[in-house]
Amino acid sequence: MMNQAATPRHETPVLAGRSNDTLWPVRIGALGVQAVKGVLYRLYERRLMAEVTGRLIPQHVGLIQDGHRRYARNAGFADMRQGYNLGASKTEEVLGWCVQLGIPRVTLWWLSTENLARDPEDVAAVLGVIEDKLAEWISGGLAERLGMRIRPIGKLELLPTSAIAALRGAEAATRQHGGLTVNVGVGYGGRQEIVDAVKGYLWESFARGDSPEAVIDRFSAEVVDKYLYTYDSPDPDLIIRTSGELRLSGFMLWQSAFSEYYFCDVYWPDFRKIDFLRAIRSYQQRTRRFGK
Repeated sequence: MMNQAATPRHETPVLAGRSNDTLWPVRIGALGVQAVKGVLYRLYERRLMAEVTGRLIPQHVGLIQDGHRRYARNAGFADMRQGYNLGASKTEEVLGWCVQLGIPRVTLWWLSTENLARDPEDVAAVLGVIEDKLAEWISGGLAERLGMRIRPIGKLELLPTSAIAALRGAEAATRQHGGLTVNVGVGYGGRQEIVDAVKGYLWESFARGDSPEAVIDRFSAEVVDKYLYTYDSPDPDLIIRTSGELRLSGFMLWQSAFSEYYFCDVYWPDFRKIDFLRAIRSYQQRTRRFGK
């Protein structure tokens, strides 16, 4: 059979099959190749699901959803908003996968404090998708189906009033849900979070009239925990970043001291369930010592 590398582009690929111990050629076109890939993908997905089910599941997953703009450029989209829309739809899928596995808490990073300095049209596009998607999650029933409790985190006062209203409205509408808790980072930065936590502690201490000595003596890592945006969340067990970048870029800097990291080469809109399950499997294969 002709080597695949030497096969002219116009020729149809040939697979070898076996019938009555005799090899027979099977010709498949492009659609057939895609069908075979689809079958193999589903089989592999089932295998991964079987591997991770019944084993230790992370209780808090952080998601650095990177690569929307590069995906849009590679796809030839004239409007970057198309990439953000696809990324938002992917987020819905991933949240469903989390519920399927029994993961109770997820932190999404939709927009950093540094991102706010980008081109105003780009920032407006991201915020527009966030506002539309949050409203859709509430009105369309996704939040109720997943039992989703939405908690905005970040320097929200830096956002336009419409974005703040959308985030606070989603928080109020889902406050009683008891399923998946979703921290939504908009205008979020890990350094700013630590600064704000220390400021919060100092302001409260000064308001009580505490002496400088008492303020210093009482200050500890546990105190900082209480003033973080995520004060009521356990630290993330696993942080997944897409797009191939190998850095945190300021995501949950305080909380991620003992988190496990998983970096994936695909852009966020292309993130597949097998990528997600591989990340979970990788987490399960690690031994966590927490510095001990």
